[in-house]
Formats: sequence, C-alpha cells, structure tokens
Amino acid sequence: MSLLKKLADQHLTAGTITLIRHDGSTETIGSGERTLTLRLHDASVVGDVVRNPRLHLGEAYMDGRLTIEDGTILDLLEIVQKSSRWEEGGLSASPFRTSTTLGKAARWLRRNNPVTSRKNVAHHYDIGNDLYALFLDPRRQYSCAYVRDENLGLEEIQADKLAHIAAKLHLREGDHVLDIGSGWGGLAIYLHKVAGVKVTGVTLSTEQLDYARKAAAEAGCGDAVSFQLIDYRALSGSFDRIVSVGMFEHVGEAHYDEFYAKCRELLSPDGVMLVHTIGKFGQASGPDPFTDKYIFPGYHIPSLSQMCAASEKARLIASDVETLRLHYAFTLRHWLERCEKHRDAIVEMYDEKFYRMWCFYLAGGVVMFEDGGACNYQVQYVKDRRALPITRDYMAEAEARYRAIDVG
Repeated sequence: MSLLKKLADQHLTAGTITLIRHDGSTETIGSGERTLTLRLHDASVVGDVVRNPRLHLGEAYMDGRLTIEDGTILDLLEIVQKSSRWEEGGLSASPFRTSTTLGKAARWLRRNNPVTSRKNVAHHYDIGNDLYALFLDPRRQYSCAYVRDENLGLEEIQADKLAHIAAKLHLREGDHVLDIGSGWGGLAIYLHKVAGVKVTGVTLSTEQLDYARKAAAEAGCGDAVSFQLIDYRALSGSFDRIVSVGMFEHVGEAHYDEFYAKCRELLSPDGVMLVHTIGKFGQASGPDPFTDKYIFPGYHIPSLSQMCAASEKARLIASDVETLRLHYAFTLRHWLERCEKHRDAIVEMYDEKFYRMWCFYLAGGVVMFEDGGACNYQVQYVKDRRALPITRDYMAEAEARYRAIDVG
C-alpha cells in the first residue's frame, strides 16, 4: 500500500477517487461511497499536491496537468471538503495548517497601503467588465446574496440582499450615505431609488468606476448618486450612513483599527454603519494560497472577534450582528453554473487556463461556505446607543417596503 493511499484512506472519508497516472497505471484512494476518476498527466502531480495541497491542487487543475474524467472540479472539492467539515474539527486537525504564532506574524506583515490596495484591486476587478456580465445579475452584485427562498433565481436573491441591507441602515430621506467599495454602483443606485437618499460611492477600480457612473446616469440619478476613485482613508467630511459590502475582506488584518477609526471619524453623531463581509466561524487564519496568488492578492477573512476587537477600540457599538451561514454557497453555485454555461465565451476572452482557474475559485468558494469555516457577517454599528429604535421591528417593516418599491 502506497503512503498516498494510506493517508487518503484515513482522511478522505467522503468519497473514493480513482487515479489514472501518466503511465496508465491506476490507484484507488479514499474510503467514501461517492466515486470520481482523475487523470494525472505527468509524474510530478501527486508529489506537488502532497507537498502543498492548498496551492498545487488548484494549479494542477488550472494547468491541465490534472483532469476529471467523470465529473467536475466541484465534485472533487466537495469530496475533499466534506471529508474535513469545520463542524467536525476538520480545519483544526489539518496537518497543513500554519502554526498560530507564525500565522499571526505573517498576516500582520501583509500591509495594504493605498498603493498596494490599488494594485490588488486592479488585479481582480480591472480584468474587464465583460467577464462579470456573464455570471452576475444585472445590478452586478458581486457579494453574498440573501436567500429567503432556495428556489429563487440569482436576480431575486440579490434584490432581496439589497433590501435586507438597506433596512439595516434605517435610512431617512435626504440622508447622505457613504458606500465604501461601491463596485459597479448597484447598491448606491438602489438606495437612492427606494429611500430617496444621496449616495457617494468610492472604489479603487477604474473599470468599476466608469461602469458605475454610466449606470447612475442611465438610471437618472443626477447629482444624487456619485462615484469617486479614492481610497477611503483619504476621505473627509461627515456622512449620515456608511455601508461597506464585500470590501472589508480587502482591508487587511493590520489595518482593522485604522478602518474603524476612519469610519468613526466620517460617521455623524447619530449615524448608522453596516459592514457586510466574508468571515470565519472560528479563529482567523492565513489566506488560501491559491486565492491569494491568483484571485485576491492581499486579502484577509476576519473572525467576528477580530471585527469586535477593532471596532471596540473606535468606540463603535455593534448594535446588530447577523451570521449568514449558507447564503453565499447558494450565490456561488449560481455564479459557477453561469460560468460553465458561458465557457466558450470566457475561453475566447482569455484562454482555457483562465477558465479553469476561475471555475476552481468559484467551486472552492462553494465548498468553503457549505462545509468549511467560512460564512458572511452583517454587523451594524452606531456611535450613539439612541441612534436606532430600541427593537429590531423597523428592519422587517423597511425590508418589505423596499422590496415592494423595487418590484414596482
């Protein structure tokens, strides 16, 4: 029995995988009922994956050195992740996890100054708007949706997300809202549409900025919705509401205190802020090496305790906390399905290698939110404890009203 089989039979419990090696020989590893067949196209694939599975599995698939004979990359990653579910202690038992002390030191050294932040954003968001048009909803919401009904389509669950967020901001007509990391402008335009607020959106992506400005003009928002190419740390003034969706992941652990201190400075005395971010159930760890290298350089996924520790220093009160446990998994499945549907178009835009990289990234996200240690947090903050109604009833009422206005 090979060392690979001995290890896999012990740890790969959610499936059985047949390996067809480059020389035609075969080996079956794992001990679960689900089956899958992989073809290895050179002699070094197994050794590379064993040495650094979190990086080299994705690279082998991306480079075409590992192909799947009777399934998809999602099938493979489901077998791997379901064999190491977070709820069953999978991550803490992993032999590939960085030690706590070394991990914290390495994360702290990952500094995202304004220049680095701009470069990191460009790596992901300035690769062309046409790609995102293929798999996002028409408002181009590139963040976790809100799934009230698992049978609803992507457009519906993303619209429900916007209403859910808007309700937590407790908007008043005429409020000035700051949208940090405004993306393609869909949230800003929505907030103005349903609540009559003024919105200033800031982004570091030139592609997103151009699209958002055109979208606001086409929506007839006039001067009520504007967008700037600027780092949030360079802003001044006062805002009644601050919202940040899918941006906190790019702040970097070393800058959490800076982020919350700046938000407190920008938030009016009776202001309300909402941060929507990918998060970790337990202790935060270092970035996934494949995602950090190829998809989101410089990112860090926070734990709830990290967010609380930093916001407490800024004397921001966490007035409401919601954990979205499976919502992003549903969202990512929609995105992956649409990318697979538009395979030929994506290959024509880039190449086959890019397509496989992108599918590996999305499939990895699905399993991370279904069985790994990831979730989404929506944390509402206030500077003054009297800034909001004393119960949460206002949220449900506003959410239903915004949904009705949007449909209308």
